[in-house]
Amino acid sequence: MQRKGQAAMEFLMTYGWAILAAIIAIGVLAYFGVFSPGKFVPTATVLNPPLYANSWNMKADVLGSSVVSIEVRNNGGEAINVQAIELSNSNSGAGAPCDDITTYAAPGLPISPGQLEILTVTCGTALVSGDTFKADIAVTYRKSGGTLDLSSTGTIAGTIIP
Repeated sequence: MQRKGQAAMEFLMTYGWAILAAIIAIGVLAYFGVFSPGKFVPTATVLNPPLYANSWNMKADVLGSSVVSIEVRNNGGEAINVQAIELSNSNSGAGAPCDDITTYAAPGLPISPGQLEILTVTCGTALVSGDTFKADIAVTYRKSGGTLDLSSTGTIAGTIIP
């Protein structure tokens, strides 16, 4: 009779150690951030033609406002005049969104075919350095000599730098 109890106890102890090892392994992986998908957000910006996002950054400012800068290239065949750039549906990790923005400060900025220009958007809320940032972009422009507003839309995602 005593043999049956010993076998059952050895069985439970073996499974107990295996479960404890699995719990420790999961704890170690969680500690090192394997289960934090927010850290693995790709850094990317996409704009519809005729504009192309060459480079970009999201900069935190300690004075209460932050700046999102996008270097765009005119890949179209004719010159355009940028009227406005706006961000919407933005989020930044656990921080405040950047929907409280000012539109582009210099409407009518000409960009020749193949030329690079830096467009900036100032957020009314401070972004937190190290957080992820995602937003929809809308660049309003006019063809040179035209009066009709056209739009190039896209998205921006990345990590906020100090």
